[in-house]
Amino acid sequence: MEAPQYVAARVQRALAEDERTHELGIRVDVRGEQLFLRGQVTGAERRALIADVAGEAAPGLTVHNEITVMDVRGPGEEERL
Repeated sequence: MEAPQYVAARVQRALAEDERTHELGIRVDVRGEQLFLRGQVTGAERRALIADVAGEAAPGLTVHNEITVMDVRGPGEEERL
């Protein structure tokens, strides 16, 4: 069995290099047969894509997607000082 830190590095590299994600801001932790993804993204579709790529990079591990979706809004009214 491959060391957890190598599996995590492989998943992080896949997230960074895969054309569907190009993601550098996700933390990957491996504990036994469990893979945990943590961080923030701007949409639910992106969150799902990251989990898909991680699962492809680490087949056989159970992926726990703990990534949160940020609420991104447009600028509000102009602030007057």
